[in-house]
This record gives sequence, structure tokens and C-alpha cells, in this order.
Amino acid sequence: MQSSDQFLLLSDSVLSGLDLSGVDIVDAIEAAILDEAAGKILTTPKSAIVPPDGRYMMTTLSTGDDPDLTIVKSVMVSPRNPARGRAGVEGAILIQDSETGQMRALAEAGWVTGIRTAGLSAVAARRLANPASASIAFIGCGVQARSHLALFADLFPLTEIRAVGRGQANIDQLCNMARDMGLSARAISNPEEAIRGADIVVSSVTLSYDITPFLKASWLKPGAFAAITDLALPWEADSMNAIGPLYVDNLVQEKASPSKLVAPELVDGDLITLLRDGPGHIPPEASRAFVFRGIAIGDYAIARLAYLRALKLGIGQTVHW
Repeated sequence: MQSSDQFLLLSDSVLSGLDLSGVDIVDAIEAAILDEAAGKILTTPKSAIVPPDGRYMMTTLSTGDDPDLTIVKSVMVSPRNPARGRAGVEGAILIQDSETGQMRALAEAGWVTGIRTAGLSAVAARRLANPASASIAFIGCGVQARSHLALFADLFPLTEIRAVGRGQANIDQLCNMARDMGLSARAISNPEEAIRGADIVVSSVTLSYDITPFLKASWLKPGAFAAITDLALPWEADSMNAIGPLYVDNLVQEKASPSKLVAPELVDGDLITLLRDGPGHIPPEASRAFVFRGIAIGDYAIARLAYLRALKLGIGQTVHW
């Protein structure tokens, strides 16, 4: 139990050691989405600043009273960080008491961001992907790919991964991770070869608004599911009508965004739609996708889950002002 002037410091290494299963994570996100829809959790739209030099700054804000927590996440993507020997994404999460405003925890944002994104993908995948999915293709092999692999391996009977990326170190790390899990792993230079025949595709190319699209939705095999985490920027827009159904994370946020993920007429619904109504009948031959930019409730759900687990286990450094 924390005293009124104490709060926890939670590093990514501490958070990654909390032994949270894929089912724990997906269940937490689904419950939070439904609580938000019922007005039990309040969120603001995700805010972002994109300077002309390629950086990307983003914040999310959510608050709830069961328990009393307000959670703010602030992260920045810098394309020059890898040359500095730093992660491409850096940030922090502030957890306060939503009644008093007192500090409850300060956490690194890397683990939560990776797991939140993979968790949102998994919420959609539980309803759109073939439950017997065995092969998964990764377009982009960084943190998001590793987070998705860890989570999806808990939810699907995976046997094989295919890895397409630009950095050899990331490709090797992802393939070695898969092999350590007992999966076969192949590094492939041609993204079309990787996507064709894969049951699941995860697209997590480093965010860049200058990228030339090089992926086609028509490469997806009948019945395949694509989790598109990179704003669909690497995907040819004219090819996206080959997918149906297609869901986004939040229709309200998407409507307010000046730059759309895909043509609005291609969108069948969002995560609230999926959780409340399900996808309805999907022809077996139809490829399906989840395209998203990230929502505050995902950060809230995972940060809350991790904070409460850390309190229960007595993990993390207790400090005070």
C-alpha cells in the first residue's frame, strides 16, 4: 500500500517482468474499451505534433474512477535516435490519483507502447483472424514486431514467421526470438513473397510521411488477417479495396483526423463495433484488416494493468518528492 507521498518508478525492464499473458493483456484492453463506451473511463483524442524534420511527438490522456487513476503518456519518435545508439521511441507515462492528483507512478513508455499496440491488434485478431492461423509475416522487424510475436504466439498456434526489414540486427533479433519459441523463421527480402500465403501479416514500418508505398493488399491470401500499425503509409491506397472487412481503432478519432488512414467508405467499423456486435458473417475467401493509429484507452488499459500488478507483487522502486 502506498502512502500519500510515495510513488513507484517503473522501468521497462521491470514492466516486462510482470508475467502478464497475452490473454491478460487483451482482456484488459477489451474491458477498458467497453468501459469507455459506457462512460466509465474518459479519454481525450490522441494529440500529435509532426515537425518537418521527421520527428513525431504524441500524447494520450485518460481518467477513470475504478480505481481512481489518471494516466498520461508522452512519447517521441526520432529518426536520428538509432545513430545515437538510442531506441527510436522514447517516452514516459505519468499515473496520478484521479481524485486527488497525487503521483502514483512514473513509468517508461517503451514496454507499454509496444504491448498496447500489439494488444489492440490482438483484440481485432481474436475476431477477424482464422483461429488456426499458423504463419505470420512481419513487414518491419523492430519493437512492434517482437511485441506482436510475443502476444500472438499466446493466441494462435503459430509455427512459422517470415521477416522483412531494413536493419539486419532487428531481423536477426526477431528471427532468433521466434526460434527460441520453437518456431521456424525465415528472413525474406521480397515483401510480396512474405505476404503471399501468410495467415497473418503485421505491418509496422518505421513511421515516415515521405515513404513511397510498396505493399499491396491484393497480395493477402483469401482469409488472411492484416494488422496495420503504421498508419497504412507503406500500403498502396488504391489496393486497399481488396480488403473486406476493414476496421479502425476508433471512428470518432478517425473522423476528426485531417489525414485518413484509408478511404472512409472502406471502413466497416471500429473496436467498439467489433466488441459489441462482432464482425458478422465474413466470407472465408475475404481478407480482412485492422488499420489503426493508436488510442488513449489502449495506453490506459495496459498502464493500469501493469501498475496494479506491480503494486500487488511489490515490484518497482518506491520514491517520493
